[in-house]
Amino acid sequence: VEDKMNLFSTNEVIEMAVQIERSGYAFYNHALSKDTLAQSTRELITMLRDQEVKHEQHFLSLRDEKDLFSIDETQDWEMVSAYIKMITDARLFNDEHSAVKLVDKSKSDQEIIDYAITFEKDTLLFFHTLKDKVNAVKTKEIIQNIIQEEITHVFHLTEFKKNMVK
Repeated sequence: VEDKMNLFSTNEVIEMAVQIERSGYAFYNHALSKDTLAQSTRELITMLRDQEVKHEQHFLSLRDEKDLFSIDETQDWEMVSAYIKMITDARLFNDEHSAVKLVDKSKSDQEIIDYAITFEKDTLLFFHTLKDKVNAVKTKEIIQNIIQEEITHVFHLTEFKKNMVK
């Protein structure tokens, strides 16, 4: 019998996804408390914050499904599981607290946007890894949908940064 101790349960995977979205929400929400934000930055951050809530709800809704997640029992799942843990541990926003601290450390709109770009890229990496290991069609679709939205976030943030006054 193969040792499955290192495998993540469905709930753990959902928990990680929800934690990522909550950290993003905490970052964006706290950034909005800065009264130095330009109006254009404020609008972008508000949109991104609201998306994080929507994503979290998507993941929590998966918990109601009977067939929830069926993750491939592939030979490399243990390696993938270790990789997912490494991604989540190494993320810029390890938790809501670290996300908030980064906002407080930020000296400008540009720094906030830079942190946001890094966060969204970390998130993309996590969800791409996850999607490759999921069988359930509905779950795959939700993850793909969120990946598309995260790609849009990176695009919006990158375009926005290009147009910022240096």
